Amino acid sequence: MKQFFRIAINTVMICSMAWSLATAQTSKSHPKRAALLKNINQNFKDAGKQYKVLMSNLPQDKFPKTYFPKTGKYEFSGSDWWCSGFYPGSLLYIYQQTKDAELLKENNRILGVLEKEKFNTTTHDLGFMMYCSFGNAKDIAPKPEYKDILIQSAKSLATRFNPTVGCIKSWDSKKGDFLVIIDNMMNLELLFWATKVTGDSTYYKIAVTHANTTMKNHFRPDYSSYHVINYNATTGGVQQKKTAQGYADESAWARGQAWGLYGYAVMYRETKNPIYLEQAKNIAKFILTHPNMPADKVPYWDFNAPNIPTALRDASAASVMASALLELSGYVDKNLKKDYIKNAEAMIYSLSNAPYKAAIGTNGGFLIEHCVGHIPQNTEVDVPLTYADYYFLEAMKRYKELK
Repeated sequence: MKQFFRIAINTVMICSMAWSLATAQTSKSHPKRAALLKNINQNFKDAGKQYKVLMSNLPQDKFPKTYFPKTGKYEFSGSDWWCSGFYPGSLLYIYQQTKDAELLKENNRILGVLEKEKFNTTTHDLGFMMYCSFGNAKDIAPKPEYKDILIQSAKSLATRFNPTVGCIKSWDSKKGDFLVIIDNMMNLELLFWATKVTGDSTYYKIAVTHANTTMKNHFRPDYSSYHVINYNATTGGVQQKKTAQGYADESAWARGQAWGLYGYAVMYRETKNPIYLEQAKNIAKFILTHPNMPADKVPYWDFNAPNIPTALRDASAASVMASALLELSGYVDKNLKKDYIKNAEAMIYSLSNAPYKAAIGTNGGFLIEHCVGHIPQNTEVDVPLTYADYYFLEAMKRYKELK
């Protein structure tokens, strides 16, 4: 962890003092609903313009990954990268709000590139890849073939389930290890959908078993989450509890907490089992009452980063949290509902303004700035990320749909 500490400190040192001051823990006025809705509608219009910039720079068979503002260079990926579903998913969310046919045309093109991943059994991320894309497409701009594509995707994902461990394997590693990351909670929605449309309860049972095992082993008494659990592939016993992208094994990596919050909100939606609602509420309490949560509700990349308050923020974590809180607000009593919506509003408001929202024509066409991918590996640090955009758009969509 000393190496992680050095990298974290060195990364922060390269950031400008101006940005640090701009994102200091100073409270912004709480937005009123009418004003925030007006802001959101403008954000969707701006998103359409931004994504046309992104489209114009995207190679035919590639997917956007990130952009480096200091050099003006992009980083792209193939369809097998875990983030490949966020670009078409974002296009669909923007199209739904703006009805810009050019965005739908691009979505249809890139889905054709992505489709082959329905057979990919080497990744746990088919929920991200296929349900954020084809899953949204079946609702927003449906085609008959999307059903079969998603069913095959669920079949591929299910091959990674180990009944002895009780989890879907995340990363392949050395023999005997069985690595599961908290992020994997985000891929279960695809399995629930598959049971609904096929009548095969296998997918449902896998999702529930994975969530129960994760709830048992991934969480600490304060409902913060470890990033990685290493199970024994033969016995199912826990061998290690550690981090990969966080500051330290026992720290609370911000985006990991967001994945858990979102994942258990979905679990309650799909099962109506109150244990998942309680889990989601407890995770939300950890996040929202943490003394290191900044006033603008855009968290530091790790709640235990050693150099708070100058530590980098992770706008992608705020995007995921905002979307999750808005869903969770529909399942709780009026007091919690008010609290969750208020916090989600603050997150959306912050992300809708500088320094997080990019100016039109900048940021390579991405919407959101200042995200953190993987500080320990010094990759995707203080850059835009596709999933920050996706969950920001989803959060705004959900806010517009609030009763």
